Amino acid sequence: MNIYKEAGYTSHDVVAKLRGIVRQKKIGHTGTLDPDAVGVLPVCFGSATKLCDMMTDKSKEYEALMRLGVTTDTQDMSGKILTENAVDVCESEVENVIMGFVGGYEQMPPMYSALKVNGKKLYELARAGKEVERQPRHVDIAYIKILGIDLPEVRFQVGCSKGTYIRTLCADIGEKLMCGAAMAGLIRTRVGNFKIEDSIKLSKVEELIQLGTYRDHVITPDSIFLEYEGAAVKSEAENALLNGNKLYPRQLDFDSCTFFADGDMLRVYNRKREFRAVYTFVKNEGVFKPFKMFLE
Repeated sequence: MNIYKEAGYTSHDVVAKLRGIVRQKKIGHTGTLDPDAVGVLPVCFGSATKLCDMMTDKSKEYEALMRLGVTTDTQDMSGKILTENAVDVCESEVENVIMGFVGGYEQMPPMYSALKVNGKKLYELARAGKEVERQPRHVDIAYIKILGIDLPEVRFQVGCSKGTYIRTLCADIGEKLMCGAAMAGLIRTRVGNFKIEDSIKLSKVEELIQLGTYRDHVITPDSIFLEYEGAAVKSEAENALLNGNKLYPRQLDFDSCTFFADGDMLRVYNRKREFRAVYTFVKNEGVFKPFKMFLE
């Protein structure tokens, strides 16, 4: 389900509230949003929670508001202000520096993040006044579109890879401009194919539950894999699928797998055309082996 996370909630809060609303224990989210941030938070139910790690890998799009001339310990305006500086730059300088971040770069994860070091979340260490050594991580900035400049504030749209911290991107831009910067607002507008215009708030989910129509807004797991080929098993292979066994091409509703390359994925359905698994092709064996099973 494509949930619109509102300000003031953690991603964990959203999951906890949904458990009570839809009366289902097995729920997971697909990528943490800061409490002050809003926007797209795909949520998985039941066996579809196996999709959480795959959804986290999807590209993302954000709309950010950056404030120049200030730095904070959290890299956003919710934190303790560390420095305040005059913003002695022109709009063209700001634009040039921002656009210079398009492409790949090595980003240092912030201390106020959910990343773990030696089993401890960084934000827990940060709240205890500790700073630990972190290793920079490669992130890809696919595009940046500047939406407006009204110094000291800049609003921009950014498409990026998983693991990108927009707070840190703002801080890095401010460092290059030599005046500092912090994130003043963040909207996540897309995760993979999940768009903000299709997202719904928790209050809407409650309303749909009352109407008995909330399942109309639940997206089937196979929709995440539509870029892959799909096939149903033949009747003699139903048990093999149910038990998560390997499948031969002759057991599927096509007789040739010559167009499959090693590692290619396949959506697999039972005879009733109910989605049950994603398999991967092992070329040297000529078989499909289970990658993710969705048997509930």
